[in-house]
Amino acid sequence: MKSAVNSPFRHLAGHRYMSLTTFRKDGTPVPTPVWFAQEGDHLYVVTGAESGKVKRIRRNAQVEVAPCTVRGELLGESAEAMARILPEEDAPHADALLNRKYRWQKWAFDLLGRLRGDRRVWLEIMPM
Repeated sequence: MKSAVNSPFRHLAGHRYMSLTTFRKDGTPVPTPVWFAQEGDHLYVVTGAESGKVKRIRRNAQVEVAPCTVRGELLGESAEAMARILPEEDAPHADALLNRKYRWQKWAFDLLGRLRGDRRVWLEIMPM
C-alpha cells in the first residue's frame, strides 16, 4: 500500500474536510464539503443514500476533490478522481476508517442517523 505522502491525494493530508465536487447532467459542478478517510490511494465518504451527490455519481463517476473548510471554502488544489458506491460487504471497512478519524463526532453522527432512520451509503474515491 502506498503512503499518503506519495498518494495523488497527498494534498488532503491533515485536513478534516474535503470538497467533493460532482457534476450535474449539464456539466455544472456541485461542490459539497464532506468528512473523508484516506487509506493509500483511496478515499472513503459516508453519505445519505438518497443524496444528490449519490444520484450524480450514479450517472457520472468523475469527481474532483480538494481540501476545504466545514463551509466548503477551498484550502488547496483539487484533483480529478473517480467515485463508486461501495457494495454493502465493503462498507464496514470504510466505516471503521471514518470512525477512527472522527471518533466521537462520527459516533454522534451515527446516532442521529439511526434516530432519524437514515439510509446511508459509503463512497470510494480513487485517482484517475
